[in-house]
Amino acid sequence: MSIKVNVYNQSAVKVKDLELSAKVFGIKANADLLHQAVITQQANERQVLAHTKGRGEVRGGGKKPWKQKGTGRARVGSSRSPIWIGGGVTFGPTKDRNFSKKMNKKMRQKAVMMALSDKVAQSSLVVIDTLKMKEFKTKQFVALLTSFEKEVLPANRRGLLVINSEKDEKTRYSGRNLKEVTIINPENINIVDLLHSRQILISEEGLTALEKKYSKE
Repeated sequence: MSIKVNVYNQSAVKVKDLELSAKVFGIKANADLLHQAVITQQANERQVLAHTKGRGEVRGGGKKPWKQKGTGRARVGSSRSPIWIGGGVTFGPTKDRNFSKKMNKKMRQKAVMMALSDKVAQSSLVVIDTLKMKEFKTKQFVALLTSFEKEVLPANRRGLLVINSEKDEKTRYSGRNLKEVTIINPENINIVDLLHSRQILISEEGLTALEKKYSKE
């Protein structure tokens, strides 16, 4: 099956057609696999913040509060006991928890290819021949996006993912402050960014790199 997409220049003018590999961009989506890939990525990015101190971590409690017998009160060995105010916490959350999950490499890659295929099928993947900024100017990046919004992309610019093949600092810094615009490189592509995005603007070189990477798996 032949899959073709339009290639535009930086003025949003079509310059040619580009044929894509059906092995990478023509895969039918599997909701269960996509869900598993999203949960795995989010779990592995999760930070362990909540932490309570057990009786071995709270301050004080070195001396026995009172003698064992003869006071008429209950026996107690330390003020760090969980039943005392200011004592340790029983079964509380700790920083030692591990939320990470494992997923096979081929399954992760298959999920990414499914997400890319869905964007191509919905005409939500727009290819630009080259994506380079001459200087660190947000105004230039906005002008580029405005040109595409007039011809190709939706005008609301919600959830736009920009994938640039080169580690171009000028492009990254020019667009990083724009609301609802995320800029990544092909090696940083991930399932969460792909599914969260409504539209993808990718350089031709970046698209070729993705096709080369996933077609050999």
